[in-house]
Amino acid sequence: MTIIAHISDTHFDGGGRALARARQTMAFLRGCNLDVILVTGDLADHGTVEEYDEVKAELVADIPVLMLPGNHDDRSAYRKILLDGDGAAPINQLKRAGGLLFALCDSTIPGEDEGLLAPETLDWLEGVLGAAQEPVFVALHHHPIRLNNPLLDGIRLRNPEDLAAVLQASSTPRAVFCGHAHAAAAGTFAGLPLIAAPGIFSTTRLPWTTTDELAWANTFDRDDVPGVVFHVVEGGELTSHFRSIGN
Repeated sequence: MTIIAHISDTHFDGGGRALARARQTMAFLRGCNLDVILVTGDLADHGTVEEYDEVKAELVADIPVLMLPGNHDDRSAYRKILLDGDGAAPINQLKRAGGLLFALCDSTIPGEDEGLLAPETLDWLEGVLGAAQEPVFVALHHHPIRLNNPLLDGIRLRNPEDLAAVLQASSTPRAVFCGHAHAAAAGTFAGLPLIAAPGIFSTTRLPWTTTDELAWANTFDRDDVPGVVFHVVEGGELTSHFRSIGN
């Protein structure tokens, strides 16, 4: 059995609030019996070197912590601090952790909030899935399905059909994990489970839970507690458990 703690959207910004919420989250997770921690993007808020210094110092544990970029991240600064490299190409990584394979895909478009899996990323993923001899868990930042929030759905993945075609051409994918929504959600995509992690920095309000007309200025609930999804993989089956991290 492998247990994955899936979190997202820490938005380190050099301020005390983001730092405190990330520290609260990581302290909780370090006290759990886990195999892997997965962070699906928007590690930093402005993509600065100083913010990635915070990421590097805080998102650590005695188990593997897997990360990928989101629309608030900057590829060059990300690479410099977190990967000891340089360049502005998509950051795609294949990682083995907890006895599982994770294909970490870069769905960002530099300077934009919407997501896109570039041709080189799709080719890379196709190669990973084709070569894999075991199940692969695919992770990206942007959600490829509608999550019923018009604001967020307006900045989701632009080319979900391209991702679906790659996934459906292989027998190795087992699930798709994403972030970006700042709200826990579960669905299906390309015949696979699709799980979006809740946000650490804030939570998005759902349109049917309020009489307010939601706009970007009021859709994020900054008072809601951070959340985590625990994915349990056992005997080829996936079960996901959603929990809040209390104050």
